[in-house]
Amino acid sequence: QYRNRRVLVVGGGDSALEAAAGLAEVPGATVALSYRSEVFSRAKEKNRRRVAEAQAAGRLRLLMKSTIGAITPDAVRIEREGAPLELPNDDVIVCAGGVLPTEFLKKLGIRVETKYGTA
Repeated sequence: QYRNRRVLVVGGGDSALEAAAGLAEVPGATVALSYRSEVFSRAKEKNRRRVAEAQAAGRLRLLMKSTIGAITPDAVRIEREGAPLELPNDDVIVCAGGVLPTEFLKKLGIRVETKYGTA
């Protein structure tokens, strides 16, 4: 599904790190991970290690201390440590926990797909 796609994963917990590291293995995928803090304090060590390995191999771009400013059909605007950054982008995966405002997002015209993990 994400082969040859530009994907932004947003979040800093285990779900976000697992998604980003997994996507970094997809042939042709360009993957970035945006997180508002400077360290992944809530994530398991094995997930932090997978992300660090993917980053070191050049398969994953880490955008620590960043926030999403806007999402357009072909790009995302991010603010990182006070500086604007625009990335070409096809898909955004938000792993932020809490309750997603699904109805609000649908009213804005955003297609929402809910995926549930398996054991």
